[in-house]
Amino acid sequence: MDDAYDPARVDYAPKGRRQLWLAALKPPMYSVGIVPVLVGAAAAKFHHGVVAWSQCAALMFGAIFVVAWVNLSNDAFDATTGADVHKPESVVNLTGNRIGVLLASKLFLAAGVCVLASNVDPAQNPRVMCMFGAAITCGYIYQGPPFRLSYQGLGEPLVFIAFGPLATTAFYLAQSPAHATAAAAAAAPAPAAAGISSLLAGVSPLVVLLSVLVGISTAVILFCSHWHQIEGDRRAGKMSPLVRLGTEKACQVLRAATAAPYLIAVGAAAAGICPMPLLGCLLLTLPAASRLLCFAAANHALPAQIASLKKFGVCWHVAVGLSLVAGLLLS
Repeated sequence: MDDAYDPARVDYAPKGRRQLWLAALKPPMYSVGIVPVLVGAAAAKFHHGVVAWSQCAALMFGAIFVVAWVNLSNDAFDATTGADVHKPESVVNLTGNRIGVLLASKLFLAAGVCVLASNVDPAQNPRVMCMFGAAITCGYIYQGPPFRLSYQGLGEPLVFIAFGPLATTAFYLAQSPAHATAAAAAAAPAPAAAGISSLLAGVSPLVVLLSVLVGISTAVILFCSHWHQIEGDRRAGKMSPLVRLGTEKACQVLRAATAAPYLIAVGAAAAGICPMPLLGCLLLTLPAASRLLCFAAANHALPAQIASLKKFGVCWHVAVGLSLVAGLLLS
């Protein structure tokens, strides 16, 4: 057991053990794995007129397994630094077994990679699996040693890249007919030499737009998760955006990040990239965005209350994702 972890030091809130387990397992957070798959499927349907829904379901399971790896491994990594010492809803604190949690996370990762790989067309496999691998790498360096980039306040950019341009685009390519993606594959360089921009070569501007919108809404969830952990993060040397900014400036950043998808979509519609039904569906999520921002403004200085901000972020993220799916299908 690591010296930084001591169950006796955990400051348990007055919650039942069942509530703590639900908070630790974070069921709503698995939407970050589901949304890119659904948006990718809807984009494939929009562009090519077909989508294999059985493959879509399998890819969702694979994505959920990978997200489970991220969540469990993050708990295990945070236990070694003391960042979660006073976090009762940590899986490590609930089980008292950091090594077991880390092992379980690795099993989820292995299962997720196997499911994803077995549901990708071999003709597309090198490029798509390269994108999946890059997204998973972002997930590791976010929190894993020796990188721990989240401790430098770089978690949000990593999440944006992983779930947006990488995962959403990969799921679109994986669910597109092989003959329809041949031109895009020919335009892309060899996977070994590919950077993010080159991996997106040959992908339609609409798919790039969708990946950006999904990436922003996913990064907002992570941003919302820091607000009630400022003191714990500061003690552990974790320089999260909230530690650096404070809650008042963070409210301004949250407003800008929440407005960005709508402004980008309006600009894309003006440029003829975003179909009008898609823009219309996205604008229907403005009430969810408003609830998120109003809650942050009213409670940003109250740690006990602001802990629920992440729920508002997840609701907005899901609303944005479903609006993109609906807008594509209506288009």
